[in-house]
Amino acid sequence: MANDDLATHLPIVLRPDPKRVVIRPFVPADDPPRFAVGVVPRAQRIADRVMALSGADLKVDLERVTAGLSEHHRNVNMVLQRRFHEVNGLLIDHCSVAEEQALLIGAYFSEEYAFEAAALFNPSIVAHPDQSGVRPGDVRFILSLRGVGEGHVSSVTFRTGICGADGTVTVDTPGLQAVAPRIENIPGGAPDDPGVRLFCEDSRDLSEVVIFPMTINQRHGIEDVRLVRFVDDDANVTYFGTYTAFSGEAIRQELLRTTDFVTFELTALRGDATANKGMALFPRRIKGRYAMLGRQDHENIWLLTSDDLYNWEGGTRVVSPRWDWEFVQIGNGGSPIEIDEGWLVITHGVGAVRNYCLGACLLDRDDPTKLLARTTYPLLQPRVEERYGYVPNVAYTCGAMVHGRTLILPYALADSFTTFATVPLDRLLAAMA
Repeated sequence: MANDDLATHLPIVLRPDPKRVVIRPFVPADDPPRFAVGVVPRAQRIADRVMALSGADLKVDLERVTAGLSEHHRNVNMVLQRRFHEVNGLLIDHCSVAEEQALLIGAYFSEEYAFEAAALFNPSIVAHPDQSGVRPGDVRFILSLRGVGEGHVSSVTFRTGICGADGTVTVDTPGLQAVAPRIENIPGGAPDDPGVRLFCEDSRDLSEVVIFPMTINQRHGIEDVRLVRFVDDDANVTYFGTYTAFSGEAIRQELLRTTDFVTFELTALRGDATANKGMALFPRRIKGRYAMLGRQDHENIWLLTSDDLYNWEGGTRVVSPRWDWEFVQIGNGGSPIEIDEGWLVITHGVGAVRNYCLGACLLDRDDPTKLLARTTYPLLQPRVEERYGYVPNVAYTCGAMVHGRTLILPYALADSFTTFATVPLDRLLAAMA
């Protein structure tokens, strides 16, 4: 049973699009030890072959490559030139070459990646930092989404839209391009794990920004960003997003940080509470400390506090499975939302046959270790026509927002696509016990 009568399902469906591709770095695998060819590494052999091409063959190959890329990408020569400079002296011996050779070497160390070819799901939503031109009563928002492409590798992509004063929600049509960011290590970061800074000024629209795995700890996915608009005690606003980095062998929590959604920092979180999925930062400090929800024991929702945004230890268990639709585990569905009545937390519960449903609970505003109320039945669960996809029987979200007294709830179905619902806040609170 579910509280289906509480939610209004909106006719918005965001589906994966294999035509959305980005040019990302490509690094060929090293030679297997017993097939190693002398002392010349494989990457160097590729560059040497390019430099050995005749002028005519070089011109033909480069024209073929750039013509194909120009169908989907802007500034192709700039992108390939940048990639050459990234590999020159690192993957290959430093060399001075003609411009056409540099471009073609850059192409051989690049690849097109369809970052949302298989799925587009697990959304999170925050108010946009730029509300200029928005009609009174409306709010512009940013939606983050988990796109899944080749190899089941997850990346972060974005959409923008408007929540209307009348309860309507519109999502802007995404741009036709996707632009890879410029990538730098964060100066002064940990020597063995400095984190990365991304510059996305070449994107003309936020939907053109794609954040794909860039470090060894992310190489199999950046998963389930939980965005939050954080207001510090000095009134400065920063947008954070906790997410799961998957190396292929281990997971850990990392933090996205931005003020403008043009420049981003991605940095690892530390401490014994950060080795599992599903951390979500509160939108402000509580009694002078940062606060976070976590699920470090795989089963319950925990409250964590810290003086250091990047270090999280211990915690207090605040919400545990109680109803049959959450007997397996319960977790947060994004950062807590501050309302007059307390901290509203969207939850997910896992029940029989690994069914994922959405619920909600209310925590005390001054002491979030106190659980005030919770939904006794799912707020949302997959309807019959929505049950099947990449992962059956899943309804999931990574963050909602309140506009006026209406909950705006983007959510994913079957780990495949994304839709929206709205819920009157007063009716939701009345459904809790």
